[in-house]
Amino acid sequence: MRRKPFGALLASLLLVFSLAVHAAEDDKDAESADKDAKSAKKDEKPVPPEKTAVSHGSVDVGGRAVRYTATAGNVLIHDKDNKPNASVFYVAYTADAARGAGERPVTFFYNGGPGSPSVWLHMGSVAPVRVESASAQATAPPPYRLVPNAYSLIDRSDLVFIDAVGTGFSTPVGKGKGKDFWGVDQDLDAFAKAITRYVTINHRWNAPKFLFGESYGTTRSAGLVNKLQNDGMAFNGVVLLSSILNYGANSPGLDQTYVGALPTLAAIAWYHDKVPNKPADLHAFLDEARAFAAGEYATALAKGQNLSPVELDAMAAKLARYTGLSAQYLKEANLRVNQSRFRKELLRDERRTLGRYDGRYEGIDLDAAGENPEFDPSSTAITGAYIGAFNHYVEDTLKWSSDTPYVRTGPDIIRDWDWKHAQDGSRFPQRVPYVAADLARAMRENPKLQVLSANGWFDLATPFFATEYDISHMQLDASLRGNVTFTYYPSGHMVYLNVDALKQFKADLDRFYDHALAAVH
Repeated sequence: MRRKPFGALLASLLLVFSLAVHAAEDDKDAESADKDAKSAKKDEKPVPPEKTAVSHGSVDVGGRAVRYTATAGNVLIHDKDNKPNASVFYVAYTADAARGAGERPVTFFYNGGPGSPSVWLHMGSVAPVRVESASAQATAPPPYRLVPNAYSLIDRSDLVFIDAVGTGFSTPVGKGKGKDFWGVDQDLDAFAKAITRYVTINHRWNAPKFLFGESYGTTRSAGLVNKLQNDGMAFNGVVLLSSILNYGANSPGLDQTYVGALPTLAAIAWYHDKVPNKPADLHAFLDEARAFAAGEYATALAKGQNLSPVELDAMAAKLARYTGLSAQYLKEANLRVNQSRFRKELLRDERRTLGRYDGRYEGIDLDAAGENPEFDPSSTAITGAYIGAFNHYVEDTLKWSSDTPYVRTGPDIIRDWDWKHAQDGSRFPQRVPYVAADLARAMRENPKLQVLSANGWFDLATPFFATEYDISHMQLDASLRGNVTFTYYPSGHMVYLNVDALKQFKADLDRFYDHALAAVH
Protein backbone atom coordinates (compact mmCIF):
# COMPACT_ATOMS: atom_id res chain seq x y z
CA MET A 1 0.00 0.00 0.00
CA ARG A 2 1.27 3.40 -0.99
CA ARG A 3 1.68 5.78 1.94
CA LYS A 4 0.86 9.53 1.83
CA PRO A 5 3.85 11.81 1.87
CA PHE A 6 4.56 13.25 5.29
CA GLY A 7 3.77 16.82 4.09
CA ALA A 8 0.33 15.82 2.83
CA LEU A 9 -0.42 14.00 6.07
CA LEU A 10 0.62 17.06 8.06
CA ALA A 11 -1.59 19.32 5.91
CA SER A 12 -4.58 17.04 6.54
CA LEU A 13 -3.98 17.07 10.27
CA LEU A 14 -3.71 20.87 10.26
CA LEU A 15 -6.98 21.14 8.30
CA VAL A 16 -8.78 18.92 10.79
CA PHE A 17 -7.32 20.92 13.71
CA SER A 18 -8.32 24.22 12.07
CA LEU A 19 -11.87 23.03 11.52
CA ALA A 20 -12.07 21.94 15.14
CA VAL A 21 -10.76 25.29 16.35
CA HIS A 22 -13.25 27.19 14.18
CA ALA A 23 -16.06 24.98 15.39
CA ALA A 24 -15.06 25.65 19.00
CA GLU A 25 -14.87 29.38 18.31
CA ASP A 26 -18.29 29.28 16.64
CA ASP A 27 -19.65 27.51 19.72
CA LYS A 28 -18.09 30.16 21.95
CA ASP A 29 -19.48 32.97 19.78
CA ALA A 30 -22.92 31.39 19.87
CA GLU A 31 -22.66 30.95 23.62
CA SER A 32 -21.49 34.56 24.04
CA ALA A 33 -24.28 35.87 21.83
CA ASP A 34 -26.78 33.82 23.81
CA LYS A 35 -25.42 35.27 27.05
CA ASP A 36 -25.58 38.81 25.63
CA ALA A 37 -29.16 38.25 24.51
CA LYS A 38 -30.11 36.90 27.91
CA SER A 39 -28.33 39.81 29.63
CA ALA A 40 -30.10 42.33 27.40
CA LYS A 41 -33.40 40.61 28.08
CA LYS A 42 -32.65 40.68 31.80
CA ASP A 43 -32.06 44.44 31.63
CA GLU A 44 -35.45 44.98 30.00
CA LYS A 45 -38.20 46.03 32.36
CA PRO A 46 -41.61 44.39 32.12
CA VAL A 47 -44.10 46.21 29.93
CA PRO A 48 -47.36 46.62 31.88
CA PRO A 49 -50.69 46.80 30.11
CA GLU A 50 -52.51 50.10 29.90
CA LYS A 51 -55.09 50.02 32.68
CA THR A 52 -57.42 52.34 34.56
CA ALA A 53 -59.05 52.54 37.97
CA VAL A 54 -62.29 54.50 38.00
CA SER A 55 -64.04 56.22 40.91
CA HIS A 56 -66.60 59.00 41.29
CA GLY A 57 -67.03 62.14 43.34
CA SER A 58 -68.76 65.48 43.63
CA VAL A 59 -67.59 68.96 44.61
CA ASP A 60 -69.35 72.30 45.06
CA VAL A 61 -67.73 75.03 42.99
CA GLY A 62 -69.24 78.49 42.82
CA GLY A 63 -72.42 77.31 44.49
CA ARG A 64 -72.96 74.51 41.98
CA ALA A 65 -72.40 70.78 42.53
CA VAL A 66 -70.15 69.22 39.90
CA ARG A 67 -70.23 65.44 39.68
CA TYR A 68 -67.10 63.94 38.17
CA THR A 69 -65.38 60.71 37.26
CA ALA A 70 -61.80 60.22 38.47
CA THR A 71 -59.64 57.93 36.36
CA ALA A 72 -56.19 56.85 37.51
CA GLY A 73 -54.37 55.16 34.67
CA ASN A 74 -51.29 54.75 32.55
CA VAL A 75 -50.49 55.11 28.88
CA LEU A 76 -47.61 53.47 27.06
CA ILE A 77 -45.34 55.55 24.85
CA HIS A 78 -42.99 54.10 22.24
CA ASP A 79 -39.47 54.56 20.90
CA LYS A 80 -38.43 55.14 17.28
CA ASP A 81 -38.76 51.39 16.63
CA ASN A 82 -42.35 51.50 17.93
CA LYS A 83 -41.43 49.48 21.01
CA PRO A 84 -42.92 50.53 24.38
CA ASN A 85 -40.26 52.34 26.40
CA ALA A 86 -42.23 54.09 29.15
CA SER A 87 -45.43 53.80 31.13
CA VAL A 88 -46.79 57.27 31.97
CA PHE A 89 -49.12 57.63 34.95
CA TYR A 90 -51.96 60.13 35.05
CA VAL A 91 -55.06 61.01 37.03
CA ALA A 92 -57.93 62.49 35.03
CA TYR A 93 -61.06 64.22 36.34
CA THR A 94 -63.91 64.51 33.85
CA ALA A 95 -67.24 66.20 34.61
CA ASP A 96 -70.16 63.83 34.24
CA ALA A 97 -72.51 66.41 32.73
CA ALA A 98 -70.22 67.30 29.82
CA ARG A 99 -71.36 69.59 27.03
CA GLY A 100 -71.13 68.16 23.50
CA ALA A 101 -69.44 64.74 23.39
CA GLY A 102 -65.71 65.20 23.43
CA GLU A 103 -65.88 69.00 23.12
CA ARG A 104 -65.47 70.01 26.76
CA PRO A 105 -62.11 71.69 27.47
CA VAL A 106 -59.33 69.48 28.77
CA THR A 107 -56.26 70.77 30.64
CA PHE A 108 -52.98 68.89 31.12
CA PHE A 109 -51.06 69.59 34.35
CA TYR A 110 -47.49 68.86 35.41
CA ASN A 111 -44.92 70.17 37.87
CA GLY A 112 -41.27 70.81 37.20
CA GLY A 113 -37.93 70.06 38.82
CA PRO A 114 -36.92 68.63 36.45
CA GLY A 115 -37.57 65.44 38.36
CA SER A 116 -40.82 66.24 40.14
CA PRO A 117 -44.18 64.46 39.78
CA SER A 118 -47.47 66.34 39.52
CA VAL A 119 -48.39 65.77 43.17
CA TRP A 120 -47.96 69.45 44.14
CA LEU A 121 -50.41 70.83 41.59
CA HIS A 122 -52.65 67.81 42.09
CA MET A 123 -52.94 68.04 45.87
CA GLY A 124 -52.80 71.82 46.23
CA SER A 125 -54.23 73.77 43.34
CA VAL A 126 -57.37 73.16 41.27
CA ALA A 127 -58.18 69.45 41.44
CA PRO A 128 -61.57 68.52 42.96
CA VAL A 129 -59.79 67.70 46.23
CA ARG A 130 -56.89 69.36 48.03
CA VAL A 131 -54.89 68.70 51.18
CA GLU A 132 -55.20 71.23 53.95
CA SER A 133 -51.84 72.79 54.79
CA ALA A 134 -50.73 75.68 56.94
CA SER A 135 -49.84 78.92 55.17
CA ALA A 136 -46.42 80.47 55.83
CA GLN A 137 -45.64 77.89 58.51
CA ALA A 138 -44.97 74.16 58.76
CA THR A 139 -47.97 71.86 58.38
CA ALA A 140 -48.52 69.55 61.37
CA PRO A 141 -47.74 65.80 61.07
CA PRO A 142 -50.45 63.26 60.14
CA PRO A 143 -53.27 62.58 60.03
CA TYR A 144 -53.77 64.95 57.08
CA ARG A 145 -57.11 66.18 55.81
CA LEU A 146 -58.17 65.94 52.20
CA VAL A 147 -61.10 68.25 51.61
CA PRO A 148 -63.39 69.08 48.67
CA ASN A 149 -61.80 71.93 46.75
CA ALA A 150 -64.23 74.82 46.36
CA TYR A 151 -61.65 76.46 44.04
CA SER A 152 -61.39 73.55 41.62
CA LEU A 153 -61.27 74.17 37.87
CA ILE A 154 -63.43 71.10 37.19
CA ASP A 155 -66.41 73.39 36.52
CA ARG A 156 -64.55 74.86 33.52
CA SER A 157 -62.41 72.03 32.20
CA ASP A 158 -61.61 68.37 32.54
CA LEU A 159 -58.27 67.97 34.33
CA VAL A 160 -55.41 65.53 33.62
CA PHE A 161 -52.41 65.41 35.98
CA ILE A 162 -49.34 63.73 34.46
CA ASP A 163 -46.17 62.44 36.14
CA ALA A 164 -42.89 62.83 34.22
CA VAL A 165 -41.04 59.58 33.44
CA GLY A 166 -38.93 58.59 36.43
CA THR A 167 -41.28 60.33 38.89
CA GLY A 168 -44.52 59.35 40.62
CA PHE A 169 -45.74 56.10 39.07
CA SER A 170 -44.27 56.88 35.62
CA THR A 171 -41.35 54.64 34.74
CA PRO A 172 -39.22 53.41 31.83
CA VAL A 173 -40.29 49.98 30.53
CA GLY A 174 -38.90 47.50 28.01
CA LYS A 175 -35.54 48.76 26.79
CA GLY A 176 -36.27 52.29 27.99
CA LYS A 177 -33.63 54.00 30.14
CA GLY A 178 -33.74 57.18 32.18
CA LYS A 179 -31.47 58.96 29.70
CA ASP A 180 -34.11 58.44 27.01
CA PHE A 181 -36.36 60.89 28.87
CA TRP A 182 -34.11 63.03 31.08
CA GLY A 183 -33.38 66.04 28.93
CA VAL A 184 -35.15 69.13 27.62
CA ASP A 185 -36.03 67.71 24.21
CA GLN A 186 -36.32 64.09 25.39
CA ASP A 187 -38.87 65.25 27.99
CA LEU A 188 -40.82 67.24 25.39
CA ASP A 189 -40.98 64.17 23.18
CA ALA A 190 -42.25 61.97 26.03
CA PHE A 191 -44.94 64.43 27.12
CA ALA A 192 -46.05 65.00 23.53
CA LYS A 193 -46.47 61.26 23.05
CA ALA A 194 -48.29 60.79 26.36
CA ILE A 195 -50.73 63.65 25.71
CA THR A 196 -51.34 62.50 22.15
CA ARG A 197 -52.04 58.98 23.40
CA TYR A 198 -54.47 60.23 26.04
CA VAL A 199 -56.28 62.48 23.55
CA THR A 200 -56.56 59.62 21.06
CA ILE A 201 -57.86 56.86 23.33
CA ASN A 202 -60.28 59.23 25.06
CA HIS A 203 -61.58 60.78 21.82
CA ARG A 204 -60.63 64.36 22.75
CA TRP A 205 -59.18 65.60 19.46
CA ASN A 206 -62.00 68.11 19.02
CA ALA A 207 -61.87 69.38 22.62
CA PRO A 208 -60.43 72.82 23.44
CA LYS A 209 -57.02 72.16 24.99
CA PHE A 210 -54.88 73.87 27.61
CA LEU A 211 -51.44 73.25 29.13
CA PHE A 212 -50.80 74.12 32.78
CA GLY A 213 -47.22 73.90 34.04
CA GLU A 214 -45.51 75.05 37.21
CA SER A 215 -41.81 75.99 37.56
CA TYR A 216 -39.79 73.84 35.10
CA GLY A 217 -43.25 72.82 33.94
CA THR A 218 -43.44 76.28 32.33
CA THR A 219 -40.21 75.54 30.46
CA ARG A 220 -41.88 72.34 29.32
CA SER A 221 -45.12 74.11 28.36
CA ALA A 222 -43.41 76.71 26.19
CA GLY A 223 -41.59 74.03 24.22
CA LEU A 224 -44.47 71.55 24.30
CA VAL A 225 -47.15 73.81 22.89
CA ASN A 226 -44.85 74.59 19.97
CA LYS A 227 -44.02 70.91 19.41
CA LEU A 228 -47.60 69.65 19.67
CA GLN A 229 -48.90 72.36 17.37
CA ASN A 230 -46.21 71.47 14.83
CA ASP A 231 -47.46 67.88 15.10
CA GLY A 232 -51.03 69.00 14.37
CA MET A 233 -52.59 69.45 17.82
CA ALA A 234 -53.62 73.10 18.31
CA PHE A 235 -54.12 74.64 21.74
CA ASN A 236 -56.42 77.31 23.13
CA GLY A 237 -54.33 78.39 26.10
CA VAL A 238 -51.22 77.95 28.22
CA VAL A 239 -51.05 78.67 31.96
CA LEU A 240 -47.54 79.47 33.18
CA LEU A 241 -47.34 79.31 36.98
CA SER A 242 -44.03 80.58 38.40
CA SER A 243 -42.10 80.70 35.16
CA ILE A 244 -38.56 80.11 34.04
CA LEU A 245 -38.24 80.59 30.29
CA ASN A 246 -34.54 81.43 29.93
CA TYR A 247 -31.95 79.36 31.78
CA GLY A 248 -29.20 81.30 30.04
CA ALA A 249 -29.95 84.37 32.18
CA ASN A 250 -28.34 82.60 35.14
CA SER A 251 -25.00 82.11 33.38
CA PRO A 252 -21.86 83.34 35.19
CA GLY A 253 -20.79 86.83 34.23
CA LEU A 254 -24.31 88.09 33.58
CA ASP A 255 -26.08 90.53 35.90
CA GLN A 256 -29.67 90.07 34.66
CA THR A 257 -30.39 87.50 37.37
CA TYR A 258 -29.71 90.15 40.08
CA VAL A 259 -31.83 92.74 38.29
CA GLY A 260 -34.68 90.26 37.84
CA ALA A 261 -34.63 89.21 41.50
CA LEU A 262 -34.49 92.65 43.12
CA PRO A 263 -38.25 93.41 43.25
CA THR A 264 -38.81 89.98 44.86
CA LEU A 265 -36.16 90.74 47.49
CA ALA A 266 -38.02 94.00 48.11
CA ALA A 267 -41.36 92.19 48.48
CA ILE A 268 -39.90 89.75 51.02
CA ALA A 269 -38.11 92.49 52.99
CA TRP A 270 -41.42 94.40 53.05
CA TYR A 271 -43.29 91.31 54.30
CA HIS A 272 -40.83 90.80 57.17
CA ASP A 273 -40.85 94.49 58.15
CA LYS A 274 -37.21 95.00 57.18
CA VAL A 275 -37.82 97.90 54.79
CA PRO A 276 -36.86 101.27 56.34
CA ASN A 277 -39.94 103.47 56.71
CA LYS A 278 -42.07 100.63 55.35
CA PRO A 279 -44.63 101.87 52.80
CA ALA A 280 -48.23 100.88 53.39
CA ASP A 281 -48.88 99.95 49.75
CA LEU A 282 -46.90 96.91 48.58
CA HIS A 283 -47.89 97.32 44.93
CA ALA A 284 -46.70 100.90 44.75
CA PHE A 285 -43.46 99.92 46.49
CA LEU A 286 -42.85 97.13 43.97
CA ASP A 287 -43.51 99.45 41.03
CA GLU A 288 -40.81 101.69 42.50
CA ALA A 289 -38.51 98.66 42.92
CA ARG A 290 -39.06 97.62 39.31
CA ALA A 291 -38.08 101.08 38.05
CA PHE A 292 -35.01 101.17 40.28
CA ALA A 293 -33.92 97.65 39.26
CA ALA A 294 -34.23 98.28 35.51
CA GLY A 295 -32.74 101.77 35.78
CA GLU A 296 -30.14 102.85 38.31
CA TYR A 297 -29.33 99.37 39.61
CA ALA A 298 -28.87 97.78 36.16
CA THR A 299 -26.72 100.75 35.09
CA ALA A 300 -24.49 100.41 38.17
CA LEU A 301 -24.02 96.67 37.67
CA ALA A 302 -23.20 97.22 34.00
CA LYS A 303 -20.17 99.29 35.06
CA GLY A 304 -18.74 96.27 36.83
CA GLN A 305 -15.48 96.92 38.65
CA ASN A 306 -15.30 100.41 37.11
CA LEU A 307 -17.98 101.71 39.48
CA SER A 308 -16.33 104.48 41.49
CA PRO A 309 -16.20 104.35 45.32
CA VAL A 310 -18.60 107.30 45.49
CA GLU A 311 -21.04 105.56 43.14
CA LEU A 312 -20.68 102.32 45.11
CA ASP A 313 -21.55 104.04 48.40
CA ALA A 314 -24.56 105.78 46.87
CA MET A 315 -25.87 102.61 45.21
CA ALA A 316 -25.41 100.51 48.37
CA ALA A 317 -27.45 103.02 50.37
CA LYS A 318 -30.27 102.95 47.81
CA LEU A 319 -30.15 99.18 47.52
CA ALA A 320 -30.43 98.84 51.29
CA ARG A 321 -33.82 100.55 51.16
CA TYR A 322 -35.23 97.85 48.89
CA THR A 323 -33.51 94.75 50.29
CA GLY A 324 -33.50 95.43 54.03
CA LEU A 325 -29.81 94.47 54.08
CA SER A 326 -27.11 96.78 55.42
CA ALA A 327 -25.23 99.02 53.01
CA GLN A 328 -21.96 97.58 54.31
CA TYR A 329 -23.05 94.00 53.55
CA LEU A 330 -24.17 95.05 50.07
CA LYS A 331 -20.82 96.67 49.37
CA GLU A 332 -19.00 93.57 50.55
CA ALA A 333 -21.14 91.55 48.13
CA ASN A 334 -20.33 93.92 45.26
CA LEU A 335 -24.04 94.86 45.13
CA ARG A 336 -24.82 91.30 44.00
CA VAL A 337 -26.68 89.19 46.56
CA ASN A 338 -27.95 85.85 45.32
CA GLN A 339 -31.17 84.36 46.67
CA SER A 340 -29.37 81.90 48.95
CA ARG A 341 -27.31 84.58 50.69
CA PHE A 342 -30.38 86.79 51.02
CA ARG A 343 -32.31 83.95 52.68
CA LYS A 344 -29.57 83.58 55.27
CA GLU A 345 -28.85 87.28 55.85
CA LEU A 346 -32.19 89.10 56.08
CA LEU A 347 -33.25 87.60 59.43
CA ARG A 348 -29.80 86.66 60.70
CA ASP A 349 -30.21 88.87 63.76
CA GLU A 350 -33.34 86.85 64.63
CA ARG A 351 -31.54 83.54 63.98
CA ARG A 352 -34.01 82.71 61.22
CA THR A 353 -33.71 81.85 57.54
CA LEU A 354 -36.17 82.24 54.67
CA GLY A 355 -37.84 79.92 52.19
CA ARG A 356 -36.68 79.81 48.58
CA TYR A 357 -40.03 78.83 47.07
CA ASP A 358 -41.84 81.21 49.38
CA GLY A 359 -39.99 83.93 51.28
CA ARG A 360 -42.80 84.22 53.86
CA TYR A 361 -41.68 80.95 55.47
CA GLU A 362 -39.04 81.00 58.20
CA GLY A 363 -36.55 78.27 59.14
CA ILE A 364 -34.16 77.60 62.01
CA ASP A 365 -30.59 76.58 61.22
CA LEU A 366 -28.14 74.99 63.63
CA ASP A 367 -26.48 78.39 64.02
CA ALA A 368 -26.79 81.91 62.69
CA ALA A 369 -23.39 81.94 60.98
CA GLY A 370 -22.62 80.74 57.48
CA GLU A 371 -23.54 81.85 53.98
CA ASN A 372 -26.46 79.59 53.06
CA PRO A 373 -29.53 78.11 54.77
CA GLU A 374 -29.46 74.44 55.71
CA PHE A 375 -32.86 73.74 54.13
CA ASP A 376 -35.84 75.39 52.49
CA PRO A 377 -38.61 75.79 55.10
CA SER A 378 -41.19 76.51 52.38
CA SER A 379 -40.51 73.04 50.95
CA THR A 380 -40.22 71.01 54.14
CA ALA A 381 -43.38 72.69 55.45
CA ILE A 382 -45.61 70.80 53.01
CA THR A 383 -43.70 67.80 51.66
CA GLY A 384 -44.92 65.32 54.27
CA ALA A 385 -48.52 66.49 53.94
CA TYR A 386 -48.63 66.32 50.15
CA ILE A 387 -46.86 62.99 49.78
CA GLY A 388 -48.64 61.35 52.69
CA ALA A 389 -52.07 62.58 51.66
CA PHE A 390 -51.58 61.59 48.03
CA ASN A 391 -50.40 58.05 48.82
CA HIS A 392 -53.47 57.54 50.99
CA TYR A 393 -55.78 59.14 48.41
CA VAL A 394 -54.52 57.23 45.38
CA GLU A 395 -55.01 53.89 47.13
CA ASP A 396 -58.06 54.56 49.28
CA THR A 397 -60.14 56.75 46.95
CA LEU A 398 -58.75 56.34 43.43
CA LYS A 399 -58.30 52.59 43.96
CA TRP A 400 -54.98 52.52 42.12
CA SER A 401 -52.53 49.82 43.15
CA SER A 402 -48.87 49.72 42.26
CA ASP A 403 -46.00 47.34 42.96
CA THR A 404 -43.60 50.30 43.12
CA PRO A 405 -43.66 53.26 45.53
CA TYR A 406 -44.65 56.74 44.40
CA VAL A 407 -41.41 58.55 43.55
CA ARG A 408 -41.39 62.06 45.08
CA THR A 409 -38.17 63.17 43.40
CA GLY A 410 -36.63 61.12 40.64
CA PRO A 411 -33.16 59.97 41.76
CA ASP A 412 -30.34 61.57 39.76
CA ILE A 413 -32.73 63.11 37.23
CA ILE A 414 -31.59 66.71 37.60
CA ARG A 415 -27.94 65.59 37.89
CA ASP A 416 -28.16 63.61 34.63
CA TRP A 417 -30.44 66.09 32.82
CA ASP A 418 -29.45 66.96 29.24
CA TRP A 419 -29.99 70.72 29.09
CA LYS A 420 -29.45 71.11 25.34
CA HIS A 421 -32.43 72.33 23.36
CA ALA A 422 -32.89 72.30 19.59
CA GLN A 423 -34.11 75.72 18.52
CA ASP A 424 -36.06 76.31 15.32
CA GLY A 425 -33.87 77.98 12.71
CA SER A 426 -30.57 77.20 14.47
CA ARG A 427 -27.95 74.77 13.14
CA PHE A 428 -26.77 73.85 16.62
CA PRO A 429 -28.72 73.14 19.83
CA GLN A 430 -28.64 75.64 22.68
CA ARG A 431 -26.51 74.51 25.62
CA VAL A 432 -29.26 75.67 28.01
CA PRO A 433 -32.91 76.19 27.06
CA TYR A 434 -34.38 79.51 26.00
CA VAL A 435 -38.00 78.54 25.40
CA ALA A 436 -39.61 81.99 25.26
CA ALA A 437 -38.77 81.77 21.55
CA ASP A 438 -40.72 78.49 21.27
CA LEU A 439 -43.74 80.09 22.91
CA ALA A 440 -43.50 83.15 20.68
CA ARG A 441 -43.43 80.97 17.58
CA ALA A 442 -46.45 78.99 18.79
CA MET A 443 -48.33 82.29 19.24
CA ARG A 444 -47.33 83.57 15.81
CA GLU A 445 -48.49 80.37 14.15
CA ASN A 446 -51.67 80.22 16.25
CA PRO A 447 -52.76 83.87 16.75
CA LYS A 448 -55.68 82.78 18.95
CA LEU A 449 -53.42 81.11 21.52
CA GLN A 450 -53.82 82.76 24.94
CA VAL A 451 -51.16 82.78 27.68
CA LEU A 452 -51.63 83.41 31.41
CA SER A 453 -48.50 84.20 33.44
CA ALA A 454 -49.28 83.70 37.14
CA ASN A 455 -46.72 84.89 39.68
CA GLY A 456 -46.17 84.97 43.45
CA TRP A 457 -44.75 88.14 44.98
CA PHE A 458 -42.54 86.17 47.40
CA ASP A 459 -41.14 83.55 45.01
CA LEU A 460 -37.32 83.57 44.99
CA ALA A 461 -37.06 80.49 42.75
CA THR A 462 -38.67 82.17 39.73
CA PRO A 463 -38.88 85.94 40.40
CA PHE A 464 -41.81 87.73 38.77
CA PHE A 465 -39.74 90.61 37.36
CA ALA A 466 -37.48 88.13 35.53
CA THR A 467 -40.60 86.57 33.99
CA GLU A 468 -41.87 90.00 32.93
CA TYR A 469 -38.52 90.65 31.24
CA ASP A 470 -38.50 87.33 29.36
CA ILE A 471 -42.05 87.71 28.08
CA SER A 472 -41.55 91.35 27.12
CA HIS A 473 -38.57 90.23 24.99
CA MET A 474 -40.46 87.62 22.97
CA GLN A 475 -40.68 90.17 20.12
CA LEU A 476 -44.42 89.62 19.75
CA ASP A 477 -46.26 91.55 17.09
CA ALA A 478 -48.53 94.26 18.50
CA SER A 479 -51.56 92.20 17.47
CA LEU A 480 -50.43 89.32 19.74
CA ARG A 481 -49.35 91.17 22.88
CA GLY A 482 -52.89 91.28 24.22
CA ASN A 483 -52.90 87.46 24.21
CA VAL A 484 -50.67 87.51 27.30
CA THR A 485 -52.18 88.17 30.74
CA PHE A 486 -50.19 88.65 33.97
CA THR A 487 -51.58 87.94 37.43
CA TYR A 488 -49.92 88.29 40.85
CA TYR A 489 -50.59 86.84 44.30
CA PRO A 490 -49.53 87.43 47.93
CA SER A 491 -47.85 84.04 48.00
CA GLY A 492 -44.77 82.24 46.68
CA HIS A 493 -43.84 79.72 44.00
CA MET A 494 -46.85 77.55 44.80
CA VAL A 495 -49.36 80.38 45.03
CA TYR A 496 -52.09 77.99 46.16
CA LEU A 497 -50.45 77.51 49.59
CA ASN A 498 -52.14 80.75 50.55
CA VAL A 499 -55.85 79.90 50.37
CA ASP A 500 -56.79 83.54 49.85
CA ALA A 501 -54.42 83.59 46.88
CA LEU A 502 -55.94 80.31 45.61
CA LYS A 503 -59.39 81.91 45.70
CA GLN A 504 -58.10 84.85 43.66
CA PHE A 505 -56.24 82.48 41.31
CA LYS A 506 -59.42 80.54 40.61
CA ALA A 507 -61.28 83.75 39.72
CA ASP A 508 -58.44 84.75 37.38
CA LEU A 509 -58.46 81.31 35.76
CA ASP A 510 -62.20 81.56 35.18
CA ARG A 511 -61.73 84.83 33.32
CA PHE A 512 -58.79 83.44 31.36
CA TYR A 513 -60.68 80.32 30.24
CA ASP A 514 -63.72 82.37 29.28
CA HIS A 515 -61.55 84.69 27.23
CA ALA A 516 -59.58 81.88 25.57
CA LEU A 517 -62.73 80.01 24.59
CA ALA A 518 -64.44 83.17 23.35
CA ALA A 519 -61.38 83.97 21.20
CA VAL A 520 -62.15 81.09 18.82
CA HIS A 521 -65.45 82.61 17.72
